[in-house]
Parts: sequence; structure tokens; C-alpha cells
Amino acid sequence: MFQLPQLPYAYDALEPYIDARTMEIHYTKHHKAYTDNLNNAIKGTPLEGKTIQEILQTLDPENKAVRNNGGGYYNHNLFWEILSAKKTTPSAELSKAIEAAFGSFEAFKEAFSKAAATQFGSGWAWLAVEKGGKVGVCATANQDNPLMSHIKCGTPILGLDVWEHAYYLNYQNRRADYIEAFFNIINWDKVSELYNQYK
Repeated sequence: MFQLPQLPYAYDALEPYIDARTMEIHYTKHHKAYTDNLNNAIKGTPLEGKTIQEILQTLDPENKAVRNNGGGYYNHNLFWEILSAKKTTPSAELSKAIEAAFGSFEAFKEAFSKAAATQFGSGWAWLAVEKGGKVGVCATANQDNPLMSHIKCGTPILGLDVWEHAYYLNYQNRRADYIEAFFNIINWDKVSELYNQYK
């Protein structure tokens, strides 16, 4: 059975960028629901006992219950990990990969922000890495992510949740302001660690 992971910080730790009430609802209601529904969806099936990565990488896209809830479970696990109130910067190696792919960090930020801002409806924006260390930006709908076999974008190392439940209490319809705020709370130490792990 999959467990709801412990948040690595208090609900109010990311204020003013993400408010405590949004964090609490997002974690205790939305993430918990994905976790519970995933466990129910795989119970008694061949997927039971597999890791979430194994499930997503071999998933039939038509299995909507596992696709939506497994994606939601994995995506939020990653999301909480790559957030921090502590100011950090990308490692030299990740910075080099970002500059190779986009030309500069600012150009990466622009590409990532555009992917997040133009994702129609609910979804995610991602920074993902391919074997060999090349990075790229993509966006996915709903709770899909780059691990899923029908999406070709590498392994996600940074993700931004652009579902309205992630920001609406504080930002209402100002998704662009939420995206801009996100860059103040990225845990680049963790993102750099994930880059080294998956490149």
C-alpha cells in the first residue's frame, strides 16, 4: 500500500508564495485522495506491490483510475520534495545542462513559465532529463507526467502544479503570478540531486 509521505516542512513554511491554508488543503485533501484512490484501484491486481515508477512506466493509458490517481500520487510526492523556503541555486552540472538546452537560465525560466501558463485547464509543467543529461521542458494535462509511456519527455526532476486547487485561494485567476512566485521556492539542491540520479 502506498502511504501519504510526510511533508518536509510546516504548512506555513512557504509563505508568502504559497499560503498555509492552500498547503494544508492541497496535502490533506487532494494528495490524500490520490493516495487512497490509487490503493483502491490497484488492490488485487498485478500492479499491487510494484513501485509507483514501475506502475506509471508500464501503464495502459486507458486505465483511467490508475492513470489519474497514480499520476496524482507521484506528481505531488515530487512537488513537495522540490519546494523549499531556503534559497538555493542549481548545481554547476545542472546549470550547464540548462544553458546547453535553452541558452541561459532566464531563457529556461521563460520556456518553463510559458509551458505552465499555456497548459489549458488543469495540468503540470515539467523540467525533465533524458539519459545522457539533456534537459527539456514540457507540459501535461491533468495528472499525467513524463514517466508515462505515452508521453515522451524524459524523467521529471521539477514539476509545477497548475491545477486551480494549487493556487486559487491566494492568486485567484492570476496563474502567471503563481508561476513567478514558484521560482522563489524551488529546492535546487533536490532538483540537482535528481538530475544526477536520472541523467
